[in-house]
Amino acid sequence: MIGFLVRRAASILVSLLIVSLLTFCIMHALPGDPFTQEQVLTEETLKALHHYYGLDQPLHVQYVRYLKNLLEFDFGPSMKYEGRSVNEIIADGFPVSFLLGLEAFCFAAGGGIAVGAIAALHRLKWQDHAVLVFAMIGISIPSFLLGTFLQYFLAMKLDIFPVARWGSFMHTVLPALTLGAFPFAFIAKLTRANMLEALHQDYILTARAKGINQFQLIYRHLLRNSLIPVMAYIGPLLGTILTGSFVVEKIYGIPGLGQWMIVSIQNRDYSVIMGLSIFYSAILMACVLLADCAARLMDPRIQWREVAVDRV
Repeated sequence: MIGFLVRRAASILVSLLIVSLLTFCIMHALPGDPFTQEQVLTEETLKALHHYYGLDQPLHVQYVRYLKNLLEFDFGPSMKYEGRSVNEIIADGFPVSFLLGLEAFCFAAGGGIAVGAIAALHRLKWQDHAVLVFAMIGISIPSFLLGTFLQYFLAMKLDIFPVARWGSFMHTVLPALTLGAFPFAFIAKLTRANMLEALHQDYILTARAKGINQFQLIYRHLLRNSLIPVMAYIGPLLGTILTGSFVVEKIYGIPGLGQWMIVSIQNRDYSVIMGLSIFYSAILMACVLLADCAARLMDPRIQWREVAVDRV
């Protein structure tokens, strides 16, 4: 286990280095800089700003200096918002995105597994058909269209939930449903397929022949073994959903990291783009690592070395 964690930690560091390098190169390959749109600035002021933020230095010098600050967990100052650092922006936006993502993840993972199990246990019955229909709808409808639909009917017409903004728990319901709809449908179909396959395995037939009760059969044998492939999807999903969705946060006016990423790209705010990209990647890789560990704990037959090889 220790060797597995050390190897994965090393691969995560290398991956983050690659992400930072690619992001840095793409940013500087685009035309313009953070101060291009400031028409009122004089040439002397632009030169002073470039010197202050080190943009007049060679690119390799800028990148090495950024890596040195990154080792101290300093993402640098924002180039468009005076007096604000990227660390402060993450501290303000991540709790919002995390809360929204956690609620959407609980809905997607918990609801998807439960619904998928019900569909598998009632194969070819109305419960199964209903789950397949709703899963197909959830996978097919894009999030921006679903969010608009929920806003119109549940907020504007029925006045059950607020239309947008961020405040109470009621403000989180529609964004969480919008954000979790696609993974909910995908997990439901994946769970159903895995459980249907497991129902025909010899160990299930043996357990039934021994007279094991229905609850133990579902929990200890069917569901537990069927969730191992689902964990491979839940790992990246958790990292993606916890950092928020650009589209969903934009639709509902949520002040999360998604909004900051969109604004920083529009403004070419180099330090914010770099910081958020690395932060997103670190969260995603950490969640994938947790999913690998969870799969090993759920099935002791999976060796730590095998998990690492599968990921490679």
